[in-house]
Formats: sequence, C-alpha cells, structure tokens
Amino acid sequence: MLAYLIRRLFAVILMLLVIALVTFGIFFLIPKLTGSDPALYFVGKQTDPASIEGIRKKMGLDDPVLVQYVKFVWGLLAGRDYANGTDVTHCAAPCFGYSFKTEQEVWPLLMDWLPVTLSLAAGAVVLWVIGGVATGVLSALKRGSVWDRSAMSVALAGVSLPVYFTGLLSLAIFVYGLDWLNGEYVDFGTDPSAWFGGMILPWITLAFLFAAMYARLTRATMLEVLGEDYIRTARAKGLREPVVIGKHAMRSTMTPILTILGMDLGALVGGAVLTESTFNLHGLGYNAVKAISDRDLPVILGVTLLAAFFVVLANLIVDVLYAVIDPRVRLS
Repeated sequence: MLAYLIRRLFAVILMLLVIALVTFGIFFLIPKLTGSDPALYFVGKQTDPASIEGIRKKMGLDDPVLVQYVKFVWGLLAGRDYANGTDVTHCAAPCFGYSFKTEQEVWPLLMDWLPVTLSLAAGAVVLWVIGGVATGVLSALKRGSVWDRSAMSVALAGVSLPVYFTGLLSLAIFVYGLDWLNGEYVDFGTDPSAWFGGMILPWITLAFLFAAMYARLTRATMLEVLGEDYIRTARAKGLREPVVIGKHAMRSTMTPILTILGMDLGALVGGAVLTESTFNLHGLGYNAVKAISDRDLPVILGVTLLAAFFVVLANLIVDVLYAVIDPRVRLS
C-alpha cells in the first residue's frame, strides 16, 4: 500500500509540473509565438510604452524562456519579488500577481472566494451522491417497476434541464413567491442558520443535475453487477440479500461512481459557474467569469491553476479510495 501511495504522489507532482508548464505556455509563450508582446496583456489599463516596458522588466519577460519558467514555478512555491522602479514588492506564495481591476494581490482574493465555492460543492456533493446512488440502486433492484420508471423519468428531466432554469425557477417559487428562504449568501461564522438558508437552494439545484446522472449510472452498473457469477454464488450460499447487495454488489458498483465523482468534485471546487452566477454567489466561478469580461489575466491565471490543483487532488483521493475498495488495485 505504501509503494502504491508513493507512486501516486510522484504522479501527482509530475502532473502539477506539467499543468504549470502548459499554463505558463498559454499565458506567456503563445502570445510571443503569435507575434504579440506578453507585457501588453499584463499591463492592465495603462498601455503606454513606458508602462509596457515597466511590466516587461518587472515580470522578467526579457529573460530566457527557461529562466522565466523556473521563476514562475518558484513563485508558485515560495512567492516572488517584483522590482518596480526603486521599490521591491514581494508576492506571497502562490504568486499569481496583482489584479488589474482592484490592484490587490490575487492569492488573498482567491482565498476570500474559495469558502463560497467549497460551501456550494460540499453540500451539493453530499446530496447528489446519497440521492443519486440510492435512487439508482433501488431502480436496479426494482427493475421495470413503477418506481424504476418514475425515478428514471425524473433523472432524465434532471439531466435535460439546465441549472439556470431550475435555479431561477426555485428562486421565483421559494424566495420571491413563498418567501421561505432569504436567497442570499451569509458567511457561516456570522450566522450558521442564515448560511444554511442561503445555500439550500443552490445545493438542491446543483445536486439535482448531478444526482440525475449518478442515478442513471448507478442503475446501469448495478444491473450489470447483479448478473455476475459471484453474485449468484453469494446468493446460492444462502447469504442474506442486504449482505449480497451491500458487501458484494456495491463494492463493484462504486468504482465507476468514484471515477466520475473525483472529476466532478475537482471541477466544482474550481467554480460552479452557472450555479454561482444564477444565485449571485461570489465564489471562484462567478469571479472567473467576471475576470474574463474584465480581461483580468492574473485572476484568470490564478483560478486556472487553483482549479487544476483541485482536480488533481480529487483524483489522488479517488485513487486511494480505489485501493481501499478493491485491494487488487494496489497490486497492479
């Protein structure tokens, strides 16, 4: 097991370096290859020649490409010193620079937005995993029944309806119509009950979409697993049905569920753009869209790398869970 974990950690470190290289290439090399000046993209609102030259010297854009990449990676690990005339400013690690819009350091901004996105992702994933997997298992066990047909019809509707439709519909009914919820995000430390009231609709809206997909996937996988020889053998040995389903069938069913859960959760922590925009939640996704419209490249760079980190981290956790569910994984 230890050797398996070491291999996975090495693969994660290598993947993060590759992601840093690709991101560096997109933001700093491609503009050069297309005949543009990267300093022109990072200069912000001041586009006079003196400002462009100042940005070029401040960010070391005249250095060789390898030196620029090493400084870029080192800045992500330990921060970076920027020379600005006679002044030297230190950008905290990870260093993504300073926002063009607010002139604030990007990393503290990301840390301010991250709790909102984490609150949304954590609550939604609990709802959709429990609801989606339970619905899929029951549908597989009651194949062809009224429950199966009804649940899969609802699941099809959940997959088909976009988040902005169900989100706006829930706001119109429960916030503006019935006035049951406040519909606004409140920090958990300020008022836990108001935080829960402001997050319940985004959780349900986002979970409805994913639970529908997980229910259909769970049903299809469970039906396939129930036809395997080892399930028939377990039943022939006289094991009780809850033991057959819970101990034997579910372990095989959870493998593909964990696969897509790692990808979905990692992507959500990077920002659930539609849900955050619909409910005016100022998380990573909401501010990433705003940064794109403002052409705020340092913020876009920060969100991109942070989202990639969470996707890689989520897949590492999934790999470890694979080894827990199926011991054969750590021997392969």
